[in-house]
Amino acid sequence: MDDHKLKVFCTVAETKSFSKTSEIIHLTQPAVSLQIQALEELYETKLFDRSGGAVTLTPAGELLYKYAKDILGLYASARRDINAMIGLVKGNLSIGASTTVGNYLLPSVIVSFRKNHPRIWTNLVVGNTKIIVEKLLAGEIDLGIVEGDVAKHNLVVEKLIPDEMVIIMSPDHDWAGRKNISVSELSKEPMIMREKGSGTRQMVEKFLEENQVSPDSLKVSLVLGSTEAIKTAVEDGLGISVMSGWAARKELRAGLLVANTFKDARFVRYFSLIQRKKGFTSHTLGEFLEFLRIYQYGDPLGGS
Repeated sequence: MDDHKLKVFCTVAETKSFSKTSEIIHLTQPAVSLQIQALEELYETKLFDRSGGAVTLTPAGELLYKYAKDILGLYASARRDINAMIGLVKGNLSIGASTTVGNYLLPSVIVSFRKNHPRIWTNLVVGNTKIIVEKLLAGEIDLGIVEGDVAKHNLVVEKLIPDEMVIIMSPDHDWAGRKNISVSELSKEPMIMREKGSGTRQMVEKFLEENQVSPDSLKVSLVLGSTEAIKTAVEDGLGISVMSGWAARKELRAGLLVANTFKDARFVRYFSLIQRKKGFTSHTLGEFLEFLRIYQYGDPLGGS
């Protein structure tokens, strides 16, 4: 089945760019143009309007796009069902993840997935949520897993894993033996924060304000530009901090840090699975999505 021309056509339609399609499909720009030209000759009509510097679908192109997505979906279903029949799952999978989930959670998930599906090659791209969304919409990755809120325009967003933000401290800290701490008590201790403008800092400050604590009341002792630097400073007893339980999981298990939750408010966000609304699900992607939904992630504060 020769679905290559249709894939090129759909990618141009979705990116509205021959140059971006060239990068995504790994063809030269003239080769992309030849694929579109071949389709236009087959249907004896123009499929794209390229006037005014923009690339838009003609009415005939809109109609072909609708059928092309259905055809590609059927091709993917055929591959999935045949592979399932003969017990073969193979292919390539490109996953995008925002910083916390990409660095601290997803690698172990991918390792487990590869043990069950050794013929599926995976590529993990880590960046901030904005970058992952852009790559997904451009077709550069198959799916994304991101932290925090995501606008749902052109995306399907599914909450996947809860991520509780916790107070971390040295095992020698006075609070290390306590079970829960009030939000207002954060202003009593030296605090280590991310830099102004970082997503984590903005989220912490928003949480404080929602609980009637002014961010200006904090005794900020250090401002550091990475999660790893903050964990090291907290281990050394230079202050406390607030971060994702998943980001501190390794140090918590090793006894290098202690984590506490808040007694008067839960500080929870979610890692969300994001996909393109108009995308089709290959057998490879379908297998990984099913794996993500049934995987036992455990509890970073004490579970497996």
